[in-house]
Amino acid sequence: MSTAGPATTVERTVDEAVDLHARALAATAVPMALFESRDGMLSVVWVNDAFVRSLGYGVEGALAREPAVRQELEQDPVRAGQLAAALAAGQPFTPTFSLGRGDGTRFVCQVHLAPVPTDDGSTPTSWVAAFQDMTEQLSHDAEQAALVEAERRERRSLGLIAQVSDLLMDVDDPHALREIAMLLRHGVVAWAGFFLNDRGLRAADGVDPAHPPSGKGHRHGGDVYRLDGRAPRPSTPDVVQLLLDGDRDRPVEIQLDAGYPQNSASAWLAEHVGTEGYRPSGGGTVLPEDRRAVVYPVPGRRRVLGLLAVLPRGGGGLRGVEPSTTTVLELTARRVGLVLDNARLYDREHRLAETLQRAMLPQQAEVDGLDVWTYYAPNSENVQVGGDWYDVLQIAPDVVGVVIGDVVGHDVEAAATMGQLRSVVRSYSFDITTPGPVLERVDQLVAGMRVPRSAGLVLSTLTRREGGWRLDYSRAGHLPVLHVRKGVATELRGAGGALIGFGGSGRSTSSVELEPGDVLVYYTDGLIERRDRGLRDGLAALADVSSRITARDAAGIGEELLSRLADHPEDDVAVVVVRVPDPGDLVERARSPRRRRWSLPSEPASIGRARHAVVRTCQAWEIPDAANAELVVSELVANAVLHGYGHVSLQLYDTGDGLRIEVEDGNPAPPVTTDGHPGRVGGFGMQIVERLADWGWRQSRGGKLVWAKVRPGQLPPTARG
Repeated sequence: MSTAGPATTVERTVDEAVDLHARALAATAVPMALFESRDGMLSVVWVNDAFVRSLGYGVEGALAREPAVRQELEQDPVRAGQLAAALAAGQPFTPTFSLGRGDGTRFVCQVHLAPVPTDDGSTPTSWVAAFQDMTEQLSHDAEQAALVEAERRERRSLGLIAQVSDLLMDVDDPHALREIAMLLRHGVVAWAGFFLNDRGLRAADGVDPAHPPSGKGHRHGGDVYRLDGRAPRPSTPDVVQLLLDGDRDRPVEIQLDAGYPQNSASAWLAEHVGTEGYRPSGGGTVLPEDRRAVVYPVPGRRRVLGLLAVLPRGGGGLRGVEPSTTTVLELTARRVGLVLDNARLYDREHRLAETLQRAMLPQQAEVDGLDVWTYYAPNSENVQVGGDWYDVLQIAPDVVGVVIGDVVGHDVEAAATMGQLRSVVRSYSFDITTPGPVLERVDQLVAGMRVPRSAGLVLSTLTRREGGWRLDYSRAGHLPVLHVRKGVATELRGAGGALIGFGGSGRSTSSVELEPGDVLVYYTDGLIERRDRGLRDGLAALADVSSRITARDAAGIGEELLSRLADHPEDDVAVVVVRVPDPGDLVERARSPRRRRWSLPSEPASIGRARHAVVRTCQAWEIPDAANAELVVSELVANAVLHGYGHVSLQLYDTGDGLRIEVEDGNPAPPVTTDGHPGRVGGFGMQIVERLADWGWRQSRGGKLVWAKVRPGQLPPTARG
């Protein structure tokens, strides 16, 4: 009996331990279950209270849902194979399952399966499982993924906007809008396209700075009225026209196959977007059954200048466009609109400036007894207008007036001030021929007018005297005239004074007696100033070049000055060269340079000036029979004035076997030989050129250049048929 007690105590201790373990498993907060492996599958035999609380059912409910779990495994052969291998090897396994709860919701959990060892070491048939709820972890992961995705979209949006801004920097690129549309296609939408509004919508690949959209124009379809005078109410509103009219400022959705009013803006846009967006080369990826486009206004400062139409990825119309994508598209449309509006405003100022300039730059007067050459070119970086100006006028039969000046600025106001000064000086010069008193009266008038821009000028008169000419001049804050005699250049610094409007103490006049062969060079600071060269050095360079020129005519002198000093001007350039003829010119004329250049305003008066320039040049170069060249240059310059735009550049070259004429204007369209214009005079210009010269054309940086090499001799005889 002494041995029975201890044995009973041990058995009782083991039973208590087993009972404790069972109660511990049942009481744990982690859902747990026991499984038996049968035919390579697991079947539940026990679950704890936490399992019941989490899933809403016990063993019977778990057994009822086992077929669904097996079906899920059959759809995932990889995981099913891993589970079968773990059961066969008796190794732990941790799969993830989505289990159905009793209330119909899903319970995503990670199942930690472990085999229960047997006493004899055989293959385990019992498995214990702990279920780890992954809901919170998945929610956290989803939240983190959403934040990462939001940041990625924001970075993508910022990157797209930066690329759009870079593309818009080059507004002259004829394909800028198409490249922006392609950028949007690759980044955020299935298809995109721009349509500008200028007398109706038109598809646009780029912006033409010379003809930017106005935002004005007729509607695509005229309103059809009923007998009572009222417009019919369309079944589908013209939402695109509402955008163009500014009645809506938010994007609208159009159905590409809807019944919009005939010839309306919505019908026109739906047809073009449907054609472009769904063709294979257009890269359309939207499902054909969801043919809805989203249209954003491209606003200017006062009116809508165009539209941006897109097809969302996956369709859905407005609802298919994510908020981040909407931000990108709206910012893109606004930036494009700002660039278009700036181009429109620049074009308006440019045209106004050109009109002012054409009206203000004088036609060179025919001066008796003097050789005069004039040149003016605005800085191409400005709006083709500036404050530099000159005038050459025949005041009396023996008195010639020459004035050159510079108004501060490069805008329309500077041009207007220039025009006012030119008119005032011209008017007073005909009344008072002495420069000093003329400037005194100009000072009084300008002070009373309160002209907002300061200006400097040199006014001079050249009076014919027996045996020569006398120069009288007065300076108002302007660079001195350069006097060149026998290779010696002298700055005429006499009669200096303050800028126009500030000469309260009177103006003086200085005089110089001129000899045959003397040269006077009037110029503005654009001829001599550079970023890397000061004013004093520029004056020295002008004197050095002028003293070494061998040309015997004013045009040759002026051309050589330009070629050496103004090959890359950084400012407006105005030059007037006056030369007193010398009887020895005929002997030395062959030494003159054989190239001449003129910059002419785009106006009919330039045709006569070009003819005059050719005749004078042929005389200087001793080219006989200038009539042919005069007729050719007349036709070429007339074409440039009538069909081109911007300034007209005329260049003449002596090739040794003829005269080469080059005329450049801002219109890149080629010249066309026609048989005349039906119903009106003209149209035979290029036929005339073709009979008198070999000719051709090429594109230039500013437009086109038409050249003609005139064959020497008289007008060819009429061809006989």
